[in-house]
Amino acid sequence: MMHRFEVWAPRPHEVELVLEDRRLPMEPAEGGWWHLEVDGAGPGTRYAFSLDGGPPRPDPRSRSQPEGVSGWSELVDPAGFAWTDQGWRGVPLPGAVLYELHIGTFTPEGTFDAAIERLPHLVELGIDAVELLPVAEFPGERGWGYDGVDLFAPHHAYGGPDGLDRFVDACHAHGLGVVMDVVYNHLGPLENHLAEFGPYFTDHHHTPWGDAVNFDDHGADEVRRFAVDNALHWLRDHHCDGLRLDAVHAILDGTPLHLLEQLAAEVDALSAHLGRHLFVVAENDTNDPRLVRHPQAGGYGLHAAWADDWHHALHVALTGEADGYYQDFTGSDALPKALRQAWVHDGTWSASRGRQHGRSPAGLHPSSFVVCAQNHDQVGNRAQGDRLGHLVSEGRLHVAAALLLTTPFTPMLFQGEEWGATSPFQYFTDHPDPALGEAVREGRRAEFAAFGWDPQDIPDPQDLATFERSRLRWDELDGPRHRRLLDWHRHLIALRRREPALTDPSLPVEVTFDEGVLRWSRGPIRLVANLAAAPVEVDVAGPVLAASPGVSGDGHRRALAVDSVVLWSQPR
Repeated sequence: MMHRFEVWAPRPHEVELVLEDRRLPMEPAEGGWWHLEVDGAGPGTRYAFSLDGGPPRPDPRSRSQPEGVSGWSELVDPAGFAWTDQGWRGVPLPGAVLYELHIGTFTPEGTFDAAIERLPHLVELGIDAVELLPVAEFPGERGWGYDGVDLFAPHHAYGGPDGLDRFVDACHAHGLGVVMDVVYNHLGPLENHLAEFGPYFTDHHHTPWGDAVNFDDHGADEVRRFAVDNALHWLRDHHCDGLRLDAVHAILDGTPLHLLEQLAAEVDALSAHLGRHLFVVAENDTNDPRLVRHPQAGGYGLHAAWADDWHHALHVALTGEADGYYQDFTGSDALPKALRQAWVHDGTWSASRGRQHGRSPAGLHPSSFVVCAQNHDQVGNRAQGDRLGHLVSEGRLHVAAALLLTTPFTPMLFQGEEWGATSPFQYFTDHPDPALGEAVREGRRAEFAAFGWDPQDIPDPQDLATFERSRLRWDELDGPRHRRLLDWHRHLIALRRREPALTDPSLPVEVTFDEGVLRWSRGPIRLVANLAAAPVEVDVAGPVLAASPGVSGDGHRRALAVDSVVLWSQPR
């Protein structure tokens, strides 16, 4: 069996292919590429590259790292998996309900195969697509995945490329799409040898992680190709249905064709070629509508953007917290504005930034905003990784779910949210380098200073116990409180499917929030949530669609206890 090895390495003068104890000189080609055909190499062959006689380095485009970021690469046949999803046509983003999960903590085993066993739970819940925290190879056995090093290789501890393929294939068999979280604004520092191969980074721009990935400096064309090919790799070779791009405001590109526009265009082309829905969602801190506007209207053509403002406004209304960036969402109109248009900051003053922030989202399709009441960032970047359920009453969790799952935007749940999971989601790492581990500890302590959290209360990310505490406890589902919340989420998602007004983008949200009582309407649907300090009575002139515990009465009058919510359909 003959295999052609290729690598882009314009910096070294010589490149050798390392196979076991052999070093084979590679042949230079145009544009800084090197290649060599080798007889007898095939799937399972371990290999590396030596640059100018140096130590073996993994392939920058390695598809498998069985021994992690420090080990050699392994050849994988992209067409070797026996897929059964030939009839799968993907998941349209409009109307979808997403579910964010972390493979390592979603199950006790922390693997792709173990996650497959829990897919029936997501189907019964009514989920349309799961969104995986990054699975590209990162240092150690455990971590969030945002310090990935080998971007084409699914993490070895989760089950590697075969495990990911089995998971995606099983998701499709259950009617679930798969969204892959990918990181192109930086790479992890440990065992990151890309700079030895070529100009993958540039000091013309700086990010919170150091020199920026080189998307617009000398040699940027191949670096851009590296990122875009990686995006297409997850969608084409692993059959994923969408991408979530991490912190795109830190993707720095001054070229006329921004990397995001290039990536979106190539994903759209792949979607047309494959005949199935594919989409790209951006995490973004700028509230910039150009992200999701069509290129003909001056945009980048992405399909959606995370709207953290929606979360922040709801969180402040439910918890009363006002430290750090939450200070920007304490006004009485913050939550109503978020419910109407997702972005609270649309050119308004941001006290936490000390300047005006954002632009108007007018004219954007509601599905182009992904909103949530909890996610990995907003839970995991708290000192103790405490969930919303650790901060508010059960009733307020019912209110949060009602507002989230009746939104005109694209709602996303975070693993365990649907039953009020008690396990925290803390920040955990497994860096083999003690100095890097200590730097991470100190960085976390400094990061939380703006929120007034005691540094001594911050769990050690390197401690195995921090990771173990973050695993979901599936045995909680038998508890009455957890069962009530789960049933409530199932009912609301089913209601979202049943009532066209809840996903109709043409129906505006009309909302008021006065003295703790929130009222909104969309077409014939009405909602009242009582966040006040005393019960209220509501005139319900139509069939009740959903009522949380604490709602009583019949006929047209309903009594709402503190922290309860009711939805009904108004007669036309």
